[in-house]
Amino acid sequence: MPDRAANEIASAVLAEFADALEGAAARPVIIGLAGAQGSGKSTVARRLVQQLREKGRRSAALSIDDFYHSRSERRRIAATLHPLFVTRGAPGTHDAALALSVLDAVRKGDATPAPAFDKARDEPLPSNQWPIIPASLDVLVFEGWCLGARPEAPEALRTPINMLERAFDADGKWRRAVNDALAGAYQDLFAAIDALVFLRAPSFEIVRRWRTEQERALASSPHARPSPGLMTAEEISFFIQHFERITVWMMKDLPQRADQTLYLNERRRIVQTAARSRQPVEVHC
Repeated sequence: MPDRAANEIASAVLAEFADALEGAAARPVIIGLAGAQGSGKSTVARRLVQQLREKGRRSAALSIDDFYHSRSERRRIAATLHPLFVTRGAPGTHDAALALSVLDAVRKGDATPAPAFDKARDEPLPSNQWPIIPASLDVLVFEGWCLGARPEAPEALRTPINMLERAFDADGKWRRAVNDALAGAYQDLFAAIDALVFLRAPSFEIVRRWRTEQERALASSPHARPSPGLMTAEEISFFIQHFERITVWMMKDLPQRADQTLYLNERRRIVQTAARSRQPVEVHC
């Protein structure tokens, strides 16, 4: 994500919640940042932390991606529930209980280790390499693609929406299991968020391009191939179908419930802002 777009989004978030952050009696305030793959959540989270620290606020960022289960654990889940759970991404492939325990520790003001997941290797780092979230934070920025998502109604699951569901989940067993996971521990995790920001993509079709840009960035990292977590263009096209159902559902449902929704164009620039407390505002970039 370009620096200009990330700074613009971070500034819009801080402007929206300035009064709430100033007047919050309980610390830390947990800001959730949701959005489709490639929408720039991680970059925006870093910019938010940077801007908050410049204002003298003790801040840190955390990603739900770092709570993905290991490949061996996902294989165990896949053997029990459905083969598609071997691929990280959908609800059911995170350790939601561990994520909630980390948020609880942060809420208590404790310094706490938080897991880190290496996407290039498709494995979590050993616990002795986990970063430490500092004690006594003012703000924790918690980002993740499915933050705030609600389970769909059972009748919405009946018809496959893409090739992956038609070919590998014709009977709907996987999508029902994903929906059940989302209805469980994930809702407890999302309830720990004080304010939810949704970066709404213009369409699901743009996600493939955004995700490809992410993969190119991963490929240029020190963990470039041969690493099992890095994907070709064809693999990306298949991979994002695991996310499509919930992403499209969030695009429809979350703007009605998020504390702030930032509508992005294809360049990830804000074209409209909306909040539960006020009418939508057009932005000319």
